[in-house]
Amino acid sequence: MVQKKKPKSKKKLSLGKYFQKIEVGESVAVVREPSLKASFPKRMQGRTGIVEGKRGKSCVLNIKDYNKEKRFIIEPIHLKKIKNINPKQE
Repeated sequence: MVQKKKPKSKKKLSLGKYFQKIEVGESVAVVREPSLKASFPKRMQGRTGIVEGKRGKSCVLNIKDYNKEKRFIIEPIHLKKIKNINPKQE
């Protein structure tokens, strides 16, 4: 469950997080920004995925939901970069 923001910072956005650069192929976690309306289901909170592409300013994520791989289009303010522990070896 997403933590509530403190009353002092309730409607404030982090500009650094709003304008963060996320490249194709990076691993990210979905972390909902409570001060904005999220355009993805609540069950995606905390899931990790790989960025497949971009659509405008949003990112197309490939997330494994149980046994199916699904694509979600999420704005970068709701994403957090993570280190890839097991990179694919080619």
